[in-house]
Amino acid sequence: MRESAVTGLPASLAAALDRGPVVLDGGLGTLLESRGNDVSSDLWSAQLLWDDPDEIRAAHEEFFTAGAQIATTASYQVSYPGVAAVGRTPAEADRALAASVRLAQEAREGAGLTPDEAWIAASVGPYGAYLADGSEYTGAYGLSTRELRAWHRPRMEALAGSGADLLALETVPSLAEVAALCAALADLDAGMPAWLSVTVKDGRLRSGESLTDAFALAADCPDIVAVGVNCCDAVDVTPALRLARTVTDLPLVAYPNSGEVWDARARAWSGTGASLAAYVGEWADLGASLIGGCCRVTPAEIRRIASALAGRWNPSQRRPPDAQPALAPVREHPRRREADSRASTSSC
Repeated sequence: MRESAVTGLPASLAAALDRGPVVLDGGLGTLLESRGNDVSSDLWSAQLLWDDPDEIRAAHEEFFTAGAQIATTASYQVSYPGVAAVGRTPAEADRALAASVRLAQEAREGAGLTPDEAWIAASVGPYGAYLADGSEYTGAYGLSTRELRAWHRPRMEALAGSGADLLALETVPSLAEVAALCAALADLDAGMPAWLSVTVKDGRLRSGESLTDAFALAADCPDIVAVGVNCCDAVDVTPALRLARTVTDLPLVAYPNSGEVWDARARAWSGTGASLAAYVGEWADLGASLIGGCCRVTPAEIRRIASALAGRWNPSQRRPPDAQPALAPVREHPRRREADSRASTSSC
């Protein structure tokens, strides 16, 4: 079992994780839709990076004001092939990826928060998000791990240089894509910390494969700083966190949907949402250090989650919450130092 050794994170974020649960935001795309924006294109809410970036900034600010401590960027749906499919260039994709991070940073400032109080996670969605056909809930892509690795790496490289604090490798449905993302993360020249969260149903990956194997695979990747689940039903979270704890002592992440169900063919939500706040104490007790919501989870619900978690400290740490943190990571990632060293000694 790999023990927790959170490196490469901003020292302030590592200390916050060490003290107790850090509150994530909720469903950015669905908040943007509720604000009256059209998110029906193949790029979903990422289309607003071009059409109305002020709306993305405002939505992030809503979540920060509600109590979120981490904003997940609007880059989930941004990929070079996806951007090309709507007639835009690779340079425009680069600018959109950079803008997704900058807008979240500006929202943090607008909410009156500093980089030591709130952080930015650059979203990396699954291959199925590019297909826009709901296959992120099956993993049935027909691609090999090698092909998925090559597909993911370019935008991960761009986001690693964007100024984000970490990557959010999220809504991952299969073992092949877990392996591909871990390999692509290891490929990054500068190194970048990331959490990896899978999407689950009834104790297994959406592909039907072993959830325990997925957590073990992700936890074995040196740059993965947390593992967990997202974009699932709240009732699936607790069993998943218990399985994760059997293979890793890393911090856990949990941000399920509201309880409503997405119909990919109809491109519509159905069912009734329920509050997540009643669950979050149990998730924190199981070791979840990053807790929030995914699709259809509103700023009001994030406020309830933040309230429910207020004053809790990390039960996995064997010391009082006012003691010195056990983790002492630095902002600079080890491979960044190596890269800087090589650059400074190279002859031109």
